[in-house]
Amino acid sequence: MRFTLLLPLLPFLLLLLLSHSSAARKPTSTTSHLVRTSCQHASYPNLCLHTLSTSPAQTPRDLAQAAVAVSLSRARKVSAFLSQLSHTSSSKPKRQRVALGDCVEQVSDSVDELKRTLEELHHLHEETFRWQMSNAQTWVSAALTNDDTCLDGFQEVDGEVKADVKRKITNAARVTSNALYMINRLDESRGRPRSKP
Repeated sequence: MRFTLLLPLLPFLLLLLLSHSSAARKPTSTTSHLVRTSCQHASYPNLCLHTLSTSPAQTPRDLAQAAVAVSLSRARKVSAFLSQLSHTSSSKPKRQRVALGDCVEQVSDSVDELKRTLEELHHLHEETFRWQMSNAQTWVSAALTNDDTCLDGFQEVDGEVKADVKRKITNAARVTSNALYMINRLDESRGRPRSKP
């Protein structure tokens, strides 16, 4: 009997629920559109979508910052992994120990470069925009070079360690490559911050 009394209200309740749900989704769909359109031409579009799909970015500048933050997070994880591996490699062949030691330094440098990049992107200014973008591009490119150099050091090394290092470094390099794309895209769109009155 109570259900029968609620029947006339059902269409109204459904309409209310749907309008509330669509209003709640609007900001997310805007963000999703920005991420989708930005990622479609990235070096690794699927990875780009996967790593940035939950980003609250509303502008190309936000998205570049988010992409660099993801890259920095991955680089830190790889750095920690390599450091731990290096500490437990005393019984490993010399070539592998040397390659690991070099990798630890190179990935540590990448972490520093990505930190500097993120800091630069957080403090963009109209009058120094071009110079700051050049800095960001240089640092992220250097981080990518460090990843390549790390992998080159493992060319003559065999075994499971090489496979693990290669997998982690390759993943970090792909995310960093996408971050560089987002920075280049920001530079091309001249996504300068608005001047404060």
